[in-house]
Amino acid sequence: MTSFFETLFTRYPVKTKRALEILPGFTAWMLILSPLWGSFLIPTQLAYFILFFDVYWLYKSVYLVITATISSRNIKLAEKEDWDAQARDLPHYKDTHHVLIILNYKESVEKLRLTLDVLTKQTLSPKKLHVVLAMEEREKEAKQRGNILIKEYKHIFGDIFATYHPDVLGEVKGKSSNEAHAGRVAYQKLFVDGPLDINYATISSVDADSIFDRQFFACLTYKFLTDPKPYNKFWQSAIVFHNNIWDVPAPTRITSFFGNLYRMALLVQGDRLLTHATYSLSMKLIKDVDFWDVDVIPEDYRIFFKAFYNKKGNIWVEPIFLKTSMDAALSKGYINSLKNKYHQERRWSWGVSDNPLFIKWWLTVPDVPFFRKTSLMVNVLWDHIMWPSYWFIVTIAANVMAVINPVYSRTTLGFSLPQLAGSILSIALVALLAMLFIDYKNRPTNKHLPLYRKLLFPFEFLLMPIVGFFLSALPALISHTQLMLGKRLEYKVTDKA
Repeated sequence: MTSFFETLFTRYPVKTKRALEILPGFTAWMLILSPLWGSFLIPTQLAYFILFFDVYWLYKSVYLVITATISSRNIKLAEKEDWDAQARDLPHYKDTHHVLIILNYKESVEKLRLTLDVLTKQTLSPKKLHVVLAMEEREKEAKQRGNILIKEYKHIFGDIFATYHPDVLGEVKGKSSNEAHAGRVAYQKLFVDGPLDINYATISSVDADSIFDRQFFACLTYKFLTDPKPYNKFWQSAIVFHNNIWDVPAPTRITSFFGNLYRMALLVQGDRLLTHATYSLSMKLIKDVDFWDVDVIPEDYRIFFKAFYNKKGNIWVEPIFLKTSMDAALSKGYINSLKNKYHQERRWSWGVSDNPLFIKWWLTVPDVPFFRKTSLMVNVLWDHIMWPSYWFIVTIAANVMAVINPVYSRTTLGFSLPQLAGSILSIALVALLAMLFIDYKNRPTNKHLPLYRKLLFPFEFLLMPIVGFFLSALPALISHTQLMLGKRLEYKVTDKA
């Protein structure tokens, strides 16, 4: 069967790619418009679908609370461990080192200094950390900024140097191509020409605003040295947007709130946990798969699936139950901050552009466990399709159906549909209260924040219907539609104000 699809993709490369690019957006649009066409063609089936989806949404809300609670407890326990002491007793502790590729473009010296200062305070010796400032050659101030930071920190880390990614014909400007360049330079400098042993090294993809837990690299060392298959693993911590959570506009704070809980909950959801934002893997693995790809903007899912199919399914993402805090999207001024968040969501949702390649690999790469690769594929497709769709189904579908087909609304099911849907979603508000409690227990305390700001926070969730549309569903829908039309996204860096 794989040979059949390989022949199909080889014979019709453009047509198959375009068909797969159209698929997610077409499916999303069909779901969004279902109250318009379904109200006349299949009204009863549509009504049951809306109710089923509302029940599913309630289930997902409760499941999020349960898994986020479990992760939260695991994080509290992990924070109390002395990971460096445990790692020191293991063989090859002295041989183990960590390469950090800190991706940055137009980041200020002050912003990068915050990240580097946190690294100097790791419980693991900073001499075991080798920092690569991955910069873009086209940025005029990059070399000056790199030289300043290298001079300040060269005596603290095992090594610190900068790479300057040139604009190369055929490459897509963005994080992935910059990271690939930096990774290759680091491999040559530290392993081929340098003293490090590739068998006892990890490499981390680090966003410029990543504030690691002080024990992160000690924990990573322990996980790496005790894992029976360290060259087949990625390691992912809980990504939370706590750095500036009280400085951003309320709509951004709401989306960050749900993002924090969602990413924390993923740590205990098995194969639902994939690499995102800031993550680590063995240096040997990244070398085996020839580093990151240069023809793509979003790189985190891509590198996982690239390694997964390269290693015939023998790749897993292991959780690290520690928090890595980042900046929520912020810019100068309220409106600019919201625009910044919107463009960040556009960039994240552009991950849908990887789906054609993931589906192609699913169909053509032989000898990969069928059920696992299918489970991974279904999860990714479902998440991407529902991203622009869920708001319309949950928020307005039941009421739109009643307006579009008033005749059906006079039937028993049609009449009760809006009330039933509203009742189910009202129950989900109990889950929201539980989420607020989990967030409160995990959010760092801010002694300078006025009490009234904390008390007003729950009332900001009255904005959820508006925020869900403009800062989630709409940017994702535009990304899907843009991909359907065969257009490409221009990379825009999120401001770090």
